[in-house]
Order: sequence, then C-alpha cells, then structure tokens
Amino acid sequence: MAKKSAKEIFPPRPRALAARQQAAREITERLAELYPNSQCALVHRNAFELLCATVLSAQTTDARVNSVTPELFETYPDAVAMAGAPLEDLERILHPLGFFRAKAKSLRELSISLVEKYDGEVPAQLESLVTLRGVGRKTANVVLGNAFDIPGITVDTHVGRLARRWGWTREKDPVAAEMDIAKVLPGENWTLICHRIIDHGRQVCHSRKPACYECGLAQLCPSFDLLNGMNS
Repeated sequence: MAKKSAKEIFPPRPRALAARQQAAREITERLAELYPNSQCALVHRNAFELLCATVLSAQTTDARVNSVTPELFETYPDAVAMAGAPLEDLERILHPLGFFRAKAKSLRELSISLVEKYDGEVPAQLESLVTLRGVGRKTANVVLGNAFDIPGITVDTHVGRLARRWGWTREKDPVAAEMDIAKVLPGENWTLICHRIIDHGRQVCHSRKPACYECGLAQLCPSFDLLNGMNS
C-alpha cells in the first residue's frame, strides 16, 4: 500500500471544544511573540485600494501586486476613474501579474458595480462585498479587517494549511474551515491572528518542507511528529 503524504493525515485533537480553544490560545500567544509586527502585506491607503489589491493578489505574490499598484492607483485613484478606464490600459499596467487580462476586466467591472450600487464607495458589509466581481469571502474579510477594523478570518492557503496542522479544522473548503476556526479563536483578534499565521506559513511552516526543527511552535504543534515521521 502506498504511503500517505503528510497533508492527507490530520493530527489528533481534543474532542472538547474548550480544550481545543486552550490549545489554540497557546499557539496564538506564541505567534504574538514570534510575529509582533505582523500586518497586511498589501500596500494601500484606503478601502478601494485594498479591495483592488486583494483581488489582484489571486495566484500571485503580494510583492508583485505592490509593484504594479502605485501606477494603477496614481492613474485610477477611485472607483469612478477605474470604471471608465480603457481595458487595454489596465491590461498594460497589470501585465506583470498572472492572468492580467482577466484581472483587468475584474477590476473594471468591480468598479462599475461600486459606482452603480454603492455610489463608488466600498461597502463595509460582507454580504455586500461578495456581490462584487472577483470578491469572495476571503477578499471581503481582508477588506473588512484591514480597512474597516471589522474582524474577519482570511482562509488563504497558509491559514487553511496551518489550521489543519494545528487541529483547528479538518476542512479543506475555505468557508467550512473559516467556521471551524471561528470556534477556537477570540473574535476580536481574528484579523491580527491571521496575519501572524500567514507570516509563519511563509517563513517556517511551508507546504512541502516545513522547517519543524527551526519552528518556535514545535512543542505546541500536534503535527510535529506526523510531519517529521513522513519526512524521515
């Protein structure tokens, strides 16, 4: 029988919710020590810029998004301006990004929706944000948490992976995972905790080869033995 990969095996976890919450609290307290300055990596000055940058960040790096947004927002600083942008001009600016044609179309259609539905202003409600082109729950939670100080859980690839490794969820579906994570983390800190998880996922707890022996969470991680047993 073929040996299962580490990402197919979930760690043991307490059955009682209170015990899972305590385990999560210990991890988040340690994350706070390791990443005291975590913040949104997408450079932005307002909700519109953050919304656009988050849409652009799909399937590319934040650094690459940050390389194109200065020209983008200097040329089209708000929804009204971007709604009237020539598509070929948006494509030129976004060309360094993957799927730049689709992203150019998404930004323009998103901006048109903002103008038509919300007078050009970014709404501060999740149910309104997800009606916009290219905006799902993950993007909406990024905007709510970082532009409006409304806590949200951003289940990107890092948060989903680490939450499963820590036993906070066993779900791969982002929405289902978000619901599980919400049960073990204090709501007022969701946004900041997600930034710290993302930093840890990028720097240490990688997808294929997590640096477990260099990890400041090794003693708290229920997947430590699993991951290193698979890698041995």
